[in-house]
Amino acid sequence: MEALIIGGTGLISTGITRQAVAAGHDVTVFTRGETEADLPASVDRITGDRTDREALERARDAISLGCVIDMVGFDPADVETAIDVFAGHVDQYIFCSTVDVYHRPVATMPVRERAAREPPVSEYGADKAACEDLLFEAYRADGFPATIIRPWDTYGEGGSLNNTLSSGAYVDRLREGKPIVVHGDGTSVWAPCHRDDVAAAFVAAIGNHEAIGEAYHTTATEAMTWNQYHRRAAAALDAPDPELVHVPTDALREAVPDRTTALLDHFQFSTVFDTSKARRDLDFRQTVSWEEGVQRTVDRLAADGALDDWDSDPEYDAVVSAWRDATESFAAELR
Repeated sequence: MEALIIGGTGLISTGITRQAVAAGHDVTVFTRGETEADLPASVDRITGDRTDREALERARDAISLGCVIDMVGFDPADVETAIDVFAGHVDQYIFCSTVDVYHRPVATMPVRERAAREPPVSEYGADKAACEDLLFEAYRADGFPATIIRPWDTYGEGGSLNNTLSSGAYVDRLREGKPIVVHGDGTSVWAPCHRDDVAAAFVAAIGNHEAIGEAYHTTATEAMTWNQYHRRAAAALDAPDPELVHVPTDALREAVPDRTTALLDHFQFSTVFDTSKARRDLDFRQTVSWEEGVQRTVDRLAADGALDDWDSDPEYDAVVSAWRDATESFAAELR
């Protein structure tokens, strides 16, 4: 099938582009041309801004479209324009959404595709939910051939590894045996999924009529606690068993709000998602283990010169010291 990927050079979309070519599809990426990516030679490129209607129309008319994969639809107004531009011109429109469309904390687990959305967890999540609503409305009203895919924490080559303080020095801290800050007691659940597994679900959706009008979770099927997350990452890097410094989420938010936005909207919540629909219709599987994914991601970071030294983030150790002093003072006060 002739596929136009709006995006195509990001973390997930690079994987989609490569796998779609490997599956025999003719792929064109539509990007602003600002991000370099190692794509197959057969991939055609169109430069333009997806917020520009005329640019979208030129991309639509440049090729004999079968499928559009929209990886950068964040604003409902832009998605509304895309529906108008591509309606009647494509057999399928695959939209990259997010599990952030759901309210947190969730009421029940595992989370299914019809879970509650209000109140939204973030402005980003609210906008993505509004984009989805437009697509479903167009499907119900006019048969617009929308498929919606909702990833979660997707990582891999070209990206980084999440951590409580969002520190670029995280990997080197693990390797050097430095303390690692963990929110709460480290027993909340997290489940990263490698981008190649997520990308495979998108490619399996291309031309898949069962997927039209449906939404799918493409999230990890092997959840772990944050304590396990750090210990298993250290083991994958042949690093010492990490010294985990547990700090309450509220205390971290109060002390360093500028570097704990992800903690507020994401990390603090335990969430497990039901992927049975994606397994059934898209043959979705988690094939890349956390350990393998960590090795691959860090190898790429090293090759790109993107690993920060552990001592490049002095505020990190200031947080560790301040919390240790506070807990010692607390204990001493009650003795």
